[in-house]
Amino acid sequence: MRGAIFHFIFALRNGRYCPTHIKNEMKKFFNIIVSGSTATIFLYGDIGNSIFDNVHSGTIARELKEAEAAYKNIEVRINSMGGDVYAGIAIFNAFRNSNANIKIFVDGIAASMASVIALCGKPVEMSKYARLMLHSISGGCYGTKKDLKDIIEQIDVLEGTLADMYAKKTNMTVEKIKSSYFDGTDHYLTADEALSLGFIDGVYDAEPVPEDSTPEQIYQLFYNRLQKPQNSESMNIDEIKKRKLFTNAATDADVFRIIDGLETEAAKVPGLSSEVQDLTGKLKVFTDKAETEATAAKKQLLEDAIADGRINETTRPTYQALLDKDLENGKVALAAIPAKKRIVNQLNPEEPTMGAWEKRQQEIRNQSKK
Repeated sequence: MRGAIFHFIFALRNGRYCPTHIKNEMKKFFNIIVSGSTATIFLYGDIGNSIFDNVHSGTIARELKEAEAAYKNIEVRINSMGGDVYAGIAIFNAFRNSNANIKIFVDGIAASMASVIALCGKPVEMSKYARLMLHSISGGCYGTKKDLKDIIEQIDVLEGTLADMYAKKTNMTVEKIKSSYFDGTDHYLTADEALSLGFIDGVYDAEPVPEDSTPEQIYQLFYNRLQKPQNSESMNIDEIKKRKLFTNAATDADVFRIIDGLETEAAKVPGLSSEVQDLTGKLKVFTDKAETEATAAKKQLLEDAIADGRINETTRPTYQALLDKDLENGKVALAAIPAKKRIVNQLNPEEPTMGAWEKRQQEIRNQSKK
């Protein structure tokens, strides 16, 4: 029964009816794109709560609440072949009861249950190339005759509910809706037909599609446009999530929170760049001064070493290189060289010294002269 557009499949288990296709595991179904005060939600794919469906009522309701808390306007773009009735009704009520300004666009096709969801747009517009499709509910079960009668009664009740929802939008009667669209036939409406009958409020232009395209081809065309990047510099949200920075982003809202954080940090860059430039200038003044002082200190060390005979002009380049490479070890090496007296100092002592015996002999000579 997965081929049915409107569907709900029940199985008899332990004497109770229960959906056979509902699983605990859910997957993300749509992208949210933000522009200014508007968040755009994409409802692209099958409606339901199974792992095979793209559009989950619980996920929509939760993320819609997150979006409406942050954005005043919400645009919903639909391209869906329909799906589970109860999941669709839940989505319908989530949008209808939202406090945000919700505008719905039918991009490709709003078939079956998706056409019901489109009704709650304030307003709803269709691409002139899109399609709206209405038909009877389809479903099934296995069990006793009573089980079969019960499921038929549920289908009748649900069709009455959906007919009432269509009627309130179009001002047609419930009986008119049932007789016109719940007759076992698929009814495809163009944008102009849907507008004239009151199902939508306006028609907007979109990229052209081939005139002879089938509803399935229209659906696939718009679905592919959502999934594929439009150029080499843009990515859809699923591709963004593959980046390392978004590894722990569980929802689309998490992705945009990370992006918001990046934007906040990016806004700090100009101020930080100016501060870095200022500090870089101050650091250069300091390093230039330190380099000048270091050069002068090395020169003085070499001059002193030459003055006391530890090195000469021939060996000076060797010690210059050593000081340039390792100042501290160069200073140690120069200090370890013993100083040598100059010959001129030996020949012309400024203050000659005499021992005690020499001093006594000098005194005797001086007394003899008197």
